Amino acid sequence: MTADVTLIDSHAHIYGKEFHADFAEMLQRAADAGVSHIITVGADLESSRQACDLATSYEQIHCAVGIHPHDADRVTDKCYEVVRELATQHPKVVAIGEIGLDFYRDRSPRDVQETVFRRFIRLARELSLPVIVHDRDAHDRVMAILREEKAEEVGGVLHCFSGDLAMARECVEMGFYISIPGTVTYPGNEALREVVRGIKIEHLLVETDCPYLTPVPHRGKRNEPAHVRLTAEKVAEVKGLSLEDVGRITSLNTHRLFGIGTVPQKTRIAYRIRNSLYLNITNRCSNRCSFCAKFDDFTVKGHYLHLEHEPDFAEVMAATGDPAGYDEVVFCGYGEPLLRLDLIKEVAAALKQTGVRIRINTDGQGNLVHGRNILPELAGLIDTVSVSLNAADAVTYARLCNTPFGLAGFEGVCSFLSEAKKYIPQVVATAVTIPGLDISDVRRLAESLGVEFRAREYAEVG
Repeated sequence: MTADVTLIDSHAHIYGKEFHADFAEMLQRAADAGVSHIITVGADLESSRQACDLATSYEQIHCAVGIHPHDADRVTDKCYEVVRELATQHPKVVAIGEIGLDFYRDRSPRDVQETVFRRFIRLARELSLPVIVHDRDAHDRVMAILREEKAEEVGGVLHCFSGDLAMARECVEMGFYISIPGTVTYPGNEALREVVRGIKIEHLLVETDCPYLTPVPHRGKRNEPAHVRLTAEKVAEVKGLSLEDVGRITSLNTHRLFGIGTVPQKTRIAYRIRNSLYLNITNRCSNRCSFCAKFDDFTVKGHYLHLEHEPDFAEVMAATGDPAGYDEVVFCGYGEPLLRLDLIKEVAAALKQTGVRIRINTDGQGNLVHGRNILPELAGLIDTVSVSLNAADAVTYARLCNTPFGLAGFEGVCSFLSEAKKYIPQVVATAVTIPGLDISDVRRLAESLGVEFRAREYAEVG
């Protein structure tokens, strides 16, 4: 395996008899697969106690306590008190769960399931713990109860998500995460892959739900935490990311929800996404785009990009190291790179000696910022420039991108795109598929300017 991959299995049931014979070996296989932490989730009082015992015994294991909706008709007032006691007395309890509704098997009356679900949400709010929600064939009622019981106050996750993309977006709007199990690898489960495509990875977790839902190619056999890697690999394939990207980002998501693992605090000048090396050289930006998540969070794709100072040439080159093996080096980062034109030229000139391809991601307002045509200065240094066009007219652009140049900002971007063709081999205009934006109009504009066009899914932003 590779030490570069870090994964968290956010939902496992490893206390059962299925794991008694090879528990130590199972944990070692998980570690070998890059799994740094496992959350073992209670389904009744006995398994909740067992989950707490495992978390006490193993550093890498945390736990959740709750009662599955299958057993809702057996829940008494004493059960709530036991769950409360477990949650308050065991420091490694990170959530109340799994709780929820199961209208597929209906092992408990539906009205009883709903009553129990509500009471556990209230308990979670009382204890300030997130919830781990089981939902099977009960999508509308689950969402209604989460809203009515103000579950967004503590947040949580819809584990083994089985709803559609619209429901997933609603969950995200409520502040909930979507957890992806091994079923994403099943050939017939295109619906879940559509959810993965349509939701920002910053809102996804990965899980096994072991010993159940074993991913391909082990389907039909016992599932175990090591197999969360297979799920992450499929998520990476669907999202067009690397396995390392998925592991890094979903592990950070799990930390933010449950407090497990660590948050990156070291500022990155050079950071990897897919097989590209990105250079973060400024946090300043020309625009303040309404759809850009970077203004709310200094972490981008799991990398912490808040600069305490703008790096100089020596610092950037030291952070870059040997670029051999990367597909390209990209000036992008947390701000608008062309604000530091001189540094770009100096670094690009040095990197071109190694033969690496160089791209700039820009808002296309460099000529307006510098008061001159800067594109001739980039000739021979830059192989690709990717320009955020984002609209087909000046009024829409000003509204979406909050440009400091007013309506002239849009004309400046269009002019930059047209002019760039003279000096840079590949020029690409991009636009984010923001709800309500006619992306076909933006595509037609890009084509009329004689440049390539790429639509960036709204879920990719950030």
